[in-house]
Amino acid sequence: MSKPLILVTNDDGFYAPGIEALTEVAKKFGQVIKIAPDKPQSGMGHAITINSTLRIQKMHESEEFSAYQCTGTPVDCVKIALDVVLDRKPDLIISGINHGSNASINVIYSGTMSAALEGYIEGVPSIGFSLLDHSIEADFTAAKHFAEKVIKQALAHEGKNYCLNVNIPRLNHTLIKGIKVCRQAHAKWQEEFDKRQDPSGQDYYWLTGHFVPFEDHQEDTDLWALENGYVSIVPVSYDLTHFKVLEEITSWNL
Repeated sequence: MSKPLILVTNDDGFYAPGIEALTEVAKKFGQVIKIAPDKPQSGMGHAITINSTLRIQKMHESEEFSAYQCTGTPVDCVKIALDVVLDRKPDLIISGINHGSNASINVIYSGTMSAALEGYIEGVPSIGFSLLDHSIEADFTAAKHFAEKVIKQALAHEGKNYCLNVNIPRLNHTLIKGIKVCRQAHAKWQEEFDKRQDPSGQDYYWLTGHFVPFEDHQEDTDLWALENGYVSIVPVSYDLTHFKVLEEITSWNL
């Protein structure tokens, strides 16, 4: 049988240390195609390019590994990989390893997770990986260890379609207690805009803010798992229907 075909992407850019680490892990399992943005695309969410051209550049090609840069967003990378670059559907799409958390509400804004969700929409099992460390010099040893464990299990349980949001705490791998499958914690970002002036006297704004949880960190949430030394795995979906409110709205006199 042919080796699994694994598509690797991210939102931190083609040369980010996180995608280099994830690609290294993926190569242990099969044929790898890497296609990533040519520049950082953090916070792009599910954005796609519709008002300008997309270009891809082949950076490497061998029997077991090919790599491409794309001028678009993380979701563009997945779309163009599936429709143009690949001659068959991949067995798995993996995105990351993101520099920084994508736990809780961060999943909404994340280009890393949107790339994974795009794979899920297209019927390909997909996983987004994030390390809770923004540093360009972050140590990905633990993240690689747990990414390997999750990818191994994902490939062993083929035939199912899903999207997993995997976050790894910023700890030495020997200090991480294990993996918890959990739900997304309820929280939001409280935005603040720092008003400044440019040299010509024109106002401009710099987005800042702080993270606001809406519940005590319950043991079944990703935030609790990460704060207590566990890797968190949250299954996520693109179906945003609020079913409880759906029932209420159907009773309205419309």
